[in-house]
Amino acid sequence: MNASSRHAAARPAPARSHGGGPAAPDADRLVRLLTPVAVALGMDLEGVRLSSAGRRRLLRVIVDADGGVSLDDIALVSRDFSAELDAAGAMGEVPYTLEVSSPGVDRPLREPRHWRRAVGRLVTVPLASEPAAAAVIEGRITGAAENGVTLDVAGVSRQFGYGELGAGRIQVEFARLDDLPDTGEPAPGGYDEDAGKGAEEEEPDGY
Repeated sequence: MNASSRHAAARPAPARSHGGGPAAPDADRLVRLLTPVAVALGMDLEGVRLSSAGRRRLLRVIVDADGGVSLDDIALVSRDFSAELDAAGAMGEVPYTLEVSSPGVDRPLREPRHWRRAVGRLVTVPLASEPAAAAVIEGRITGAAENGVTLDVAGVSRQFGYGELGAGRIQVEFARLDDLPDTGEPAPGGYDEDAGKGAEEEEPDGY
């Protein structure tokens, strides 16, 4: 599950296009503006997307960090992003909503940091060096460095340079019932054979 936060703002400085209407913010400028803010907080700016939502703009920003991003981290970076956007007048005069979130499991693994942060996860990844029939493999990430990644593929450890790989995709895994820890409690929805013994042996009061 990814962490996310929304913040509404409506006080940027005016910015107009040559036609006199409000100028749309430049995505590249937003990346340049917000990247140092994220870095100062120990995070990476992973993506910026700008769209229209009725009469206001919606700015979606994705951040990530080693060890993950908590809701408190998201709240902190949202506050600093908003302050920087307003101070620079980067969003023009149209009201906007800022939405900051961490990446979901569907985020493609492209950069070394993406692979490093996914160590231990099961992934599928296309191999540029393999023929079409074996172009995609599935394996568990056991290590990631700046020049490549190590995958456990069907029990065999294989190393790949990032240049040999396409974008990896994390696979969602579901725990089996026999893998769950034994707490002594009946499984949810299950039947406890000892639960009704006392009720059968004792009569209600008055009988």
